[in-house]
Amino acid sequence: MTIPIAIGATGIAGWNILKTSEARHMDSLARDAMLQRSTAYFRDNIGTAQDAGALVKDYRLLSVALGAFGLEEDIASKAFIQKVLESDIDDDASLVNRLSDKRYLRLATAFGYGSGQADGQVLGDRVSAAYLEREFERRVGESDENLRLALNARRELQQFSGRDSPDRTLWFEVLGNPPLRKVFEGAFGFGSAYGKLPIDRQLEEFTRASERFLGSAAFADLTTADGIDRLVRNFLARSQLEASPVQSRYSAALTLLSG
Repeated sequence: MTIPIAIGATGIAGWNILKTSEARHMDSLARDAMLQRSTAYFRDNIGTAQDAGALVKDYRLLSVALGAFGLEEDIASKAFIQKVLESDIDDDASLVNRLSDKRYLRLATAFGYGSGQADGQVLGDRVSAAYLEREFERRVGESDENLRLALNARRELQQFSGRDSPDRTLWFEVLGNPPLRKVFEGAFGFGSAYGKLPIDRQLEEFTRASERFLGSAAFADLTTADGIDRLVRNFLARSQLEASPVQSRYSAALTLLSG
């Protein structure tokens, strides 16, 4: 049984506390005996998984691998994950490149089974570090799912920073990434009906809303520290506005208006 990370506050107040206490929580989490066993096993044994079939057959290896990329819910979908890992990342027609959720592409790229396997020691260290970060987010989410989504959005957008992909491509990645998309939808006040629109119309609506609520639809702006903070604060303020009693909604409304 894992111990949730309780921040003691929700919404923007919780986000501010979380940012100041994050390093302390991460240090404590790194000393967690269960996590140490999981990551040590991964580092010691990933080199023996010479192909994707071997990886998916080892539950302990697979659970860390998927957890590091936020795909832990796919732990039972071994045949699908094997096909993802074996996909040729350089072939635009391959399975992994046809999936809208680019977390699968990151998984396949990291392990390299479809185009030359990655170095075991380097892979072990990188995946273990990513797994620890995701576990921190997960435990925060056991107390407050919105703060988990905020942490996820920050990390995802930081990974977008510096990429030379066109904004249109990056927006499609946002639309295809369920946890990240949820933060943008929340920040813009979008309901589930937007997901039923044609994809090009969705892109139009998201970019228009980004310009309105965040001041820009360009990822050069959205991936800065200020851009990420503006997105997260809008998301948390709207979430607080929907969940709080009437008498507690004014601070959240003021945050949106001042933003």
